[in-house]
Amino acid sequence: MKTRKLGPELEVSAIGLGCMGMSEFYSGRDEEEAIATLHHALDLGVTFLDTADMYGPHTNEQLIGKALKNRRDQAVIATKFGVIRTADGGFGGINGKPEYVHQACDASLQRLGIEVIDLYYLHRVDPTVPIEETVGAMAELVKQGKVRYIGLSEAAPETLRRGHSVHPITALQTEYSLWNREPEDEIIPTVRELKIGFVPYSPLGRGFLSGAIQSLDDLAEDDYRRHSPRFQGENFDRNLEVVEQVKAIAQEKEVTASQLAIAWLLAKGHDIVPIPGTKRRQYLEENVAAVKIELTFAELKRIEAVAPQGVAAGDRYPDMNSVNR
Repeated sequence: MKTRKLGPELEVSAIGLGCMGMSEFYSGRDEEEAIATLHHALDLGVTFLDTADMYGPHTNEQLIGKALKNRRDQAVIATKFGVIRTADGGFGGINGKPEYVHQACDASLQRLGIEVIDLYYLHRVDPTVPIEETVGAMAELVKQGKVRYIGLSEAAPETLRRGHSVHPITALQTEYSLWNREPEDEIIPTVRELKIGFVPYSPLGRGFLSGAIQSLDDLAEDDYRRHSPRFQGENFDRNLEVVEQVKAIAQEKEVTASQLAIAWLLAKGHDIVPIPGTKRRQYLEENVAAVKIELTFAELKRIEAVAPQGVAAGDRYPDMNSVNR
């Protein structure tokens, strides 16, 4: 496995592992297979593991803590805070207040069973709290030795600049893929100007770019993607047409559509570290193999021609108010 740097210092595997689906949002739970997948990721050199306190809620951090009990030194653990979950699993808003930053960090450390979090993100920007105050509290965690590096997620360029002026931001996590190329306009130029690493989540468009989802019938009743605008009605059909074109290019290159989508992201810059999510060893191996795929300039242009910016039909979320803030 190749490595890349987020910011000036944090070295991670070139491809990370998104762990959310092991505990929530996608149907099916298999703790034994999830732990085996986490262990296999480490064996393959995938050191960068991504979780959040709201996944589960809370149970995803506990799962990772259990899996890494004797392998902590092999992993770079990234977790997130700020999205509040209620006792019944509902959503209770966003909290970026300084006192909550400390409470959330202590709770995550306990669930993960570790002494320090390698990369601690603000999951969503709280519009009621100046970003300087939230980042200031995160900086205190660094001084206390509870966190090594800090990051933001779905933050707008100006928010990123303001936060970075308080304490160096190591990474920005934002959705980026052939399905969502909007970060290319302002976000990626900003992180490169500030020397901040970029971590694309949902690099496979929530699995859509894999080509495995041909209709809503392929998704279980409790799969949250059934409520995503891009998976609805005419949007689904239009997006499927794009995926079929990506699949055709992948077949010519004798790789999978997923591998092509990840390889495209890796080719966009050495400061980019995608974190495709999976809960099965089979798909982990497929995703990791993308690091070996080389794309020519002509191939990149052809891929981008079939998936230009704005090609996806429908918004990323039913409510877009909490992103790019």
